[in-house]
Amino acid sequence: MKKALAVIAGTLLAGSALAQDLPKTQLKIVGGLSNLTAYTDYERPFWTKTIPEKSGGQVTAEIKGFNEMGLKGPELLRLMSQGVVEFGTATLSYFASDNPINEAIDLAGLAPDVATARKVTEAFEPVYAKFYGEGSKVKLLGISTYPAQVLFCNAEVKGLADLKGKKVRTSSRNQAEFVEAVGGSSVTMAFGEVVPALQNKVVDCAITGSLSGYSAKWYEVSTHLYALPINWNQQIHAVNQKAWDKLDPKVQAFLQAEVKTLVNDIWDAAARQTQEGYDCNTGAAACPNPVKGKMVLVQPSAADMEELKKIRQTVLSKWAARCSAQCVSDFNATVGKTIGVTASK
Repeated sequence: MKKALAVIAGTLLAGSALAQDLPKTQLKIVGGLSNLTAYTDYERPFWTKTIPEKSGGQVTAEIKGFNEMGLKGPELLRLMSQGVVEFGTATLSYFASDNPINEAIDLAGLAPDVATARKVTEAFEPVYAKFYGEGSKVKLLGISTYPAQVLFCNAEVKGLADLKGKKVRTSSRNQAEFVEAVGGSSVTMAFGEVVPALQNKVVDCAITGSLSGYSAKWYEVSTHLYALPINWNQQIHAVNQKAWDKLDPKVQAFLQAEVKTLVNDIWDAAARQTQEGYDCNTGAAACPNPVKGKMVLVQPSAADMEELKKIRQTVLSKWAARCSAQCVSDFNATVGKTIGVTASK
């Protein structure tokens, strides 16, 4: 017992010694969307509580969601590149129009479960690190994710075949390509416009995170929830390279290790929250919230999963046609090898 206590005491002393070694450092962070749980439950407390506590008060940070600063998201990488924003978090899909490489890990149909999504992300992360480092002078610290993006429908849906002829709200080009590959038609609209659109049958279905849809009360205007993750909406955590280089090496090492923990926590939360979204939209007993929806949860069949492979190949081909030869080669060498797919131009 004494030996165990001595080890614990030694570890704590080592931790406090490390904290004392860190120079006083003040950071400014532009975080993700401030109304989502990835920000409120993880990112904000990480920078405002965890970092100061773990550093013994030596490293402190201010954080605001990019939307609170009047930003839309797609400009964030450019602002980090210019050094206007030092540390920033942003969804990769925001940068898809700048370069299709930003779609590589989140192509619709690529990762039908969170474990695959994480494998794909980790396989391609070194490619992004090099791409942002060389092209934008931005250092990639980590990549986390939102919960699964799934289909909410206001009509009976038993499987992928039932999406044929349906109008589906999408939020990205490759989501649209997925919907078109199953015979549906894609409709682009803002998140806030979806409830009246579902209510008035302007659209038959809409794609969003399972928990985001619950929070926005989509269960009031839709009847069927199709539990097939179409994509995930990964987000990067990054820093301007010059701003990073100015930090003490001990602070760099401290931050890199702590961000790794943050990313792990958000990935774990995404898996839980995907299920929580299913539970709460459908009124399952496991839902921890008092308000429960009454949607029908539809699980993808074995036939759907086979069909998904064909649709994924269509999405992959369209993406490969617009990405560079190097980008496609990097994809095949990393993601392709990891999950057994091949993109070709």
